[in-house]
Amino acid sequence: MFVGRVREVWRYPLKSMAGERLEAASVGARGLYGDRGWALRDEAAGEIRGAKKSPALMLCAARYREEPAAEGAPPHADIKLPDGSQTSTDDPRINELLSELLGRRVTLWPLRPASDREHYRRAIPAARVLGFLSRSRNFRRLAVGTMRLAGKDKELRRDFGREPGEPLPDLSLLPAEVFEFTSPPGTYFDAFPVHLLTTASLDTLARYAPETAWDARRFRPNFLIETADGIEGLVESGWGGRSLRVGGLTLKCEMPAPRCSMTIQAQAELPKDPRVLRTIVKEAKQNFGMYANVESAGRVAVGDEVELL
Repeated sequence: MFVGRVREVWRYPLKSMAGERLEAASVGARGLYGDRGWALRDEAAGEIRGAKKSPALMLCAARYREEPAAEGAPPHADIKLPDGSQTSTDDPRINELLSELLGRRVTLWPLRPASDREHYRRAIPAARVLGFLSRSRNFRRLAVGTMRLAGKDKELRRDFGREPGEPLPDLSLLPAEVFEFTSPPGTYFDAFPVHLLTTASLDTLARYAPETAWDARRFRPNFLIETADGIEGLVESGWGGRSLRVGGLTLKCEMPAPRCSMTIQAQAELPKDPRVLRTIVKEAKQNFGMYANVESAGRVAVGDEVELL
C-alpha cells in the first residue's frame, strides 16, 4: 500500500539537542549513521540523561562536521548554545560550558560499546534486579501499576509530563533492557533506532488544537512522511507489527511512541506549550508517531516513496 513520500530526514548528533535536517541518509541496524552519537552523563545522578531532566538542552543545536560512518566512534560535532555562542564536542571547556548551562555537573560522552554496561545502567540500586524481572512482559505490564500502588510513580509522572488524573503510558511494549539501562546498550536512543511521523497525524491533532504549533521538530522524528491524498487520521498508530519500505530501507514497526514532557518544551522558534501534551494524552491515547527497528539497511532520501507491506 502506497503511504506517501519522505518529506524530511532528521539526524540528532547529540541526544536531546536540536538536530540537522538532511537531504539523504544511510541507515543501518542502529538507525541513521551517527544518530544520537553523543550524550551527556549527569555526574551527580550517575547516569546518562537528556532533556526530560534538563530541558535547556533542547535550546541547543548540534551538527556533524563530517559524515558519520556505519561503525566506530562518531565524528565531532559543532554545537550552538542558546545565547548564540558556538562550541563543539572537542572544545576543552565543553563539560564546563554545558554544566553551567544546565546548572548541574555533566560530562559529554561519545557512544560506548554495548559491552560497557555500567556506562548505560540506570543509577538505581535495584537496576540489575529490575532488568531481570523486566524480561517478562507481564512484569512490564504491571510495572506502572505497581509503582503507583507503592507511591513511587512521582518521578515517572514528572518525566512523562502527566497531570493529576491523567494516565501513565503502557510501557509493556518497550524493550526489556530499557528498564535496567537508560538506553539499549551501545546506543543513546530511548527505545528503538528509528522514529516515524506522518503529516496526516500532525494535521489531525492540529484540528483538535489549532492554536498550537504542530511542528514536527517538537517530536524529533527521523522521517517525516507526507501522506498521500485521502489518507487521514493517526495513521501510523495502526502500523504496529507491519513492515514499511522507506526508500531503500525496510523497517519493522514496533510500537506507537509514548510521548513525554519533552514535547512541550521550548525550542528554537517554538515556545513552551503544555497544550501539545494535553492534546496527545486526550486525543491520541498518549502516543504520537511510531517506533521501528531496521529489517534491512538502506539509504533514504527526501522524496522517496513509502509503502506499507
